[in-house]
Amino acid sequence: MTLSFAPGDADAIPLHVLSESDWTDWCAAHEGQTRDWLEQLGFSGALGQVMLAPDSGGAQAFVGYGSTATRRRGRFNGADAAARLPKGTYRLVTELPDHERDAFALGWLLTGYRFDRYKSQPSNSATLQVPNGIDGDRLATIANGEALTRDLINTPAADMGPADLARAAADLADRFDASCTVTEGAALLEANLPMIHAVGRAAAQPPRLIDMRWGSDGPSLTLVGKGVCFDTGGLNLKPGSSMGLMKKDMGGAAAVLGLTQMIMALDLPLRLRVLIPAVENSVSSNAFRPQDILTSRKGLTVEVNNTDAEGRLVLADALSLADEEAPDLLISMATLTGAARVAVGPDLAPFYTDDEMVAAALAQAGTAVADPVWRLPFWDPYEAMIEPGIADLDNAPKGGFAGSITAALFLRRFVSAERRYIHFDMYGWQPVAAPARPKGGVGQGTRAVLDALPQVLGL
Repeated sequence: MTLSFAPGDADAIPLHVLSESDWTDWCAAHEGQTRDWLEQLGFSGALGQVMLAPDSGGAQAFVGYGSTATRRRGRFNGADAAARLPKGTYRLVTELPDHERDAFALGWLLTGYRFDRYKSQPSNSATLQVPNGIDGDRLATIANGEALTRDLINTPAADMGPADLARAAADLADRFDASCTVTEGAALLEANLPMIHAVGRAAAQPPRLIDMRWGSDGPSLTLVGKGVCFDTGGLNLKPGSSMGLMKKDMGGAAAVLGLTQMIMALDLPLRLRVLIPAVENSVSSNAFRPQDILTSRKGLTVEVNNTDAEGRLVLADALSLADEEAPDLLISMATLTGAARVAVGPDLAPFYTDDEMVAAALAQAGTAVADPVWRLPFWDPYEAMIEPGIADLDNAPKGGFAGSITAALFLRRFVSAERRYIHFDMYGWQPVAAPARPKGGVGQGTRAVLDALPQVLGL
């Protein structure tokens, strides 16, 4: 589906977005039928209120914007009005602060998202004209990049295996005149990508590495996304309660592709490379085993102490390949650890970087674009926890402490010390519906990265 604003020349219903204090001021300045109607219906500007009122010209719409305290408890405040207003075209007449106006408009677009591949759902017909002072094309581009991420995550593994993920990447490349190559099956061994092969070799669909390139000028950016299309846990089989959401274990790849679409559609002046190890972690007679020793592309050996810690293995080979080209910025995105969810919950996307400027730019951007991120440390004293003794690295340190940090430290071993590197340990799922975010797949960190790129790369 395509998310878009309404044409600017269409007849539109005036839309007022009023906080509780704004409502008091509005009542003091207005008399007549509209005010009486709203007062009788109990409109107060409370967050979540949505009402239509008669007007001499037809009708006006009013949306409650609450107070500063209530708005701080959520994101995309007021945007759920898009799902609650009746069919029609609306025109925002309230002067919201710049960042709140952007969030309202983007939230309106995202509220229109529906995953309708398998079930016909009535789409909301309430549309919004581009508010004054907003770059509507840019916001629509961002919203549709997010929609791509959501669609990919929401699609079940039967229709989103490694081959399907590769087709989705190739389709995206075709739309923007990018190149896309795929290394598959035994060819991964010939290309010295042994850990990607080891993790995915037990599945019916062979493992593969997707390699997309776009742009010829400017600084270089490489995005690496975890594409585990379904994760049974391998021989360390997950219990059913933990396996239920594993179609989303390719959420890092989905986020990277959504961000890639945003970058290409906005024609950012950079050289982009996208690497996605696409595998299914399955159980078969040739599945990799606990206590196997794998040799990575970089030459580091890894003792497998849990086959359910497979994401860091496939990412390690992809990161090594990316690092060899020395990009100006290297970013990995992955649904990597449950420990990250324990630490910060489903809303926040933890990220790791050793670059203070990059960290500050991401934190600022996340706040500005309502895409919250939170920095966690590459904590050097924990390096010993990922060193098992029998091999260079341990993919699943014992003890249960600092699981997200040790996973990030593991990945950092495959990136040169001088490289500017960011790792996101994201969730990729909205467990409870919220304004502009229906239950299901969701992008995290991508809008923050997009907003920070001009500062980080000097675009």
